[in-house]
Amino acid sequence: MISVAEARAIVLGHAQTLPPETAPLLETFGRTLRERIVAERPQPPFAASAMDGYALRSADTPGALRCVGEAGAGRALERPLAAGECARIFTGAPLPPGADAILIQEDAKRNGDTVTAPRVETGKHVRREGVDFAAGATLLEPGCVLNGPAIALAAAAGRDRLSVSKQPRIAVLSGGDELVPPGVTPKPDQIFDSVSYGIAGLAQTWGALARCSAPLSDNEKLIARRVNDALAEADLAVVIGGASVGDHDHARPALMRAGADLLFEKVALRPGKPTWLARRDRQLILGLPGNPASAFVCARLFLKPLLDRLLGRDPALSAQAHAVRLRGALAANGGRETYLRAHVAADRTGQLWAEPAPNQDSSLISVFAAANALLVRALDSRAAVEGELVDVLYI
Repeated sequence: MISVAEARAIVLGHAQTLPPETAPLLETFGRTLRERIVAERPQPPFAASAMDGYALRSADTPGALRCVGEAGAGRALERPLAAGECARIFTGAPLPPGADAILIQEDAKRNGDTVTAPRVETGKHVRREGVDFAAGATLLEPGCVLNGPAIALAAAAGRDRLSVSKQPRIAVLSGGDELVPPGVTPKPDQIFDSVSYGIAGLAQTWGALARCSAPLSDNEKLIARRVNDALAEADLAVVIGGASVGDHDHARPALMRAGADLLFEKVALRPGKPTWLARRDRQLILGLPGNPASAFVCARLFLKPLLDRLLGRDPALSAQAHAVRLRGALAANGGRETYLRAHVAADRTGQLWAEPAPNQDSSLISVFAAANALLVRALDSRAAVEGELVDVLYI
């Protein structure tokens, strides 16, 4: 039995970043950037008005000025301003040559073509060229996850296509004769397959393309065949359940039948001890426990950093814990790392508090659904009292 850190190191040591692909800008939301985005020209590429008003030469103020034209966004006034002249201008419009300030319309007095201006300082209400970014500036680095503002920044640089990581294709297989898909009428001794949908949902949240298959029956040959079929179309297979040592736990023998090599088979954590990892050629199969909380916890600990590596992200961020205050008290921990489902919330002062769920039974889906963090208890850690700093991993 190995530690969580050792298991994560093995997972990452056998995972390779997938190659990039080029995608249209509107299809890159949530994807991982694989190139550096550099500005080819400044933004804005000209000095622009920040307000509606009049472009003028500050040296001519205060005084009466003659309005000689109009500039709007996308409609520049190319005529230069001479001494004693001004031009009507609107927000976003380029300043006419010779202008160096904007008189806002609320402060102007106009009579026909004559505009009376108070004193206006040089640069007033002017957005200088390159105030957002300069030509040659690095706007986005490889590895960033593209959100709305990042995509806007790429668009502002004139990019309509970006090099991004391929999304890993994940095949999620859940095993057990007791399982039926949602929507199917179960027998009295059956339950709905829910965990595979939860794992697929987490995988998609973390950047993958996930697909669930019909529940596997407790048949070693069938499991081996279904894993073979899954790996023919996926980059990674996740097998849920069948990993213990009971008479009907066939997942690991089936993987051996499918030609996979077992890399580890037990991890010293609670919940989730029977988590395992296998490799067939360059493809990985991650085995998660069948109990919902165990599966979800181990997906957070191992599947998320694995997907980060496949996507070209920094997997170390997945293991980064955050210190918060403990709500309640905790008994001393034993010889396995323990991950408690908890809810983290801020008090009126902004201090973050973690409150562990009162029932940590690994079969409970509702408890995990109500949690937003895992409270980390190191092996052999002493008892903790309310208000003490504890580490959490956000889900």
